[in-house]
Order: sequence, then C-alpha cells, then structure tokens
Amino acid sequence: MKRVWLMLGLALLSVGWAFSTWGMTGHMVAHMIAVAVAAPPIALALQGTRFDPAIRLPRIATPLAAAMIEAVVVWGWHVPALRRLADHAPVWLVTEQASFLAVGLLLWAAVLAPRHRAAGVAALLVTSMHMTLLGALIGLAPRPLYSHHDVGALADQQMSGVVMLLVGGVAYLCGGLAMLARLLQAKEEAHA
Repeated sequence: MKRVWLMLGLALLSVGWAFSTWGMTGHMVAHMIAVAVAAPPIALALQGTRFDPAIRLPRIATPLAAAMIEAVVVWGWHVPALRRLADHAPVWLVTEQASFLAVGLLLWAAVLAPRHRAAGVAALLVTSMHMTLLGALIGLAPRPLYSHHDVGALADQQMSGVVMLLVGGVAYLCGGLAMLARLLQAKEEAHA
C-alpha cells in the first residue's frame, strides 16, 4: 500500500508541475498540489520508514512546529519579490516547489505520527485558517500584488486566491476533521 501512496503523490506532483508556468493561477495550482494534495499520500508512504520526517526530525516534526514552518515558507514565497524570482528563473521555481513539498511533507508526517494525534488536529485546523486567510488576501486585493504579471494580472491573481482559499482551506480542514474522527473513535474504543 505504501508504494501506491507514493506513486499517487508523485503523479499528483507531475500534474502540478505541468500547471506551474500557467500564470499566477497555474502557479497556485502547482503550489497547492505540492503542499496540500501530494504531500499527504507521500507522507503516508514514508510513515514509519527511515525517510519519515517525523522519525528523522523529531524536534521539528511536531505538529505545531511543522505548521509554523509551513506557514513561514508559504507566506514567504508569496512576497512579491520572491514570487517574481520563481516566475522568471526556473531554478527558483524548482526551489519554491521543492520547499512547498518539503514543508508539506514535514507537516503531514508530523500530524500523522501516532503520538501527535490531538496536536495534529489543531495544527491542520490552524493551517486551514492561514491558507484561507492568505488566499482571501490574494484574491480580494484591489490591485495586482504581483506587477510582473502581464495583462489580466488582477483577474489571474483573484483566481489564484480562490484556488488557494478552496484547496488549502478544504484539504487541511478535511484532514483535521478526519484525524479528529479517528481520535474520537480511538477514545470511544478505549472506553468500550
């Protein structure tokens, strides 16, 4: 089953990469696939192996620490100067996408670790909130934040904000709710 999770995650990454050069919206699709859609199955594939970030990096692979690191990386790459770098230099685009995947893996590995179930729920819900906030800020901005984009920049930026708001908000919210359900079921079984 781990191999299936890994193949699914890698396939999703390749789909995301195909969108990465399609303006701001394509960038956001690639970003959200890397951090919120491909990272969970890859984290499941790595869980319990020597490549599991929760095992390799126990001090920073706690849910809250991983959520904070993920927030800094995601918000940092949306600073206009860094966004411009990623749009105009392939090496920075690869660096950006790799960092999104890395922090996504760190977060999902931390929240999936059996010892962090309750904290994992909180970390995913907090991540859902910050992704929703950033998506709303990008999507509702009255002017283009990324002036290096061409004609139609505001509409493209607004659509990218909607993608982040929906995918980021929904992926982390659903992950948090699924983990909460597992946590409550485990407590119910322990009391039965």
